[in-house]
Amino acid sequence: MTSFRHARVNDVEAIVWLINAAFQVERFFKERDRTNPEMVRSLLEKGKFLLAEDGPSLAGCVYVELRGERGYLGLLSVDPARQRSGLGRQLVAAAEDFFRGAGCRFSDLSIVNVRKDLPGYYRSLGYVETGTMPFTADEPLKLPVHFIMMSKPLG
Repeated sequence: MTSFRHARVNDVEAIVWLINAAFQVERFFKERDRTNPEMVRSLLEKGKFLLAEDGPSLAGCVYVELRGERGYLGLLSVDPARQRSGLGRQLVAAAEDFFRGAGCRFSDLSIVNVRKDLPGYYRSLGYVETGTMPFTADEPLKLPVHFIMMSKPLG
């Protein structure tokens, strides 16, 4: 049975492992791990991670940050062994519920353009493309990359 909770500081290492495992699919355009403990700790100072646990193990997570009337979700990650099980949709729904509870009117996210599977996935959840933004990473990339911004009204 999957349960959801907010991350604590002692969850940092498990969050880092999960995100990096889930984002291995991005190795075709970048070489570095997606995150590290310092980045996760820094994000925990600005927002929260919602965790999905299956028994004692971390099955998924999503980062949520409040930005006025807008909520931002990112780093949606599901353990590779649990992908395509609906857990990602449950995590997005949990993030949207969190935003609604905080009074947000919109949920925003950004995805990289070279992940061709992601726009359709998020469109199926009610998100629409709202623009693009440069990908500013301090790492060498194998392909040119930019962000696609997406948003959803939280009625």
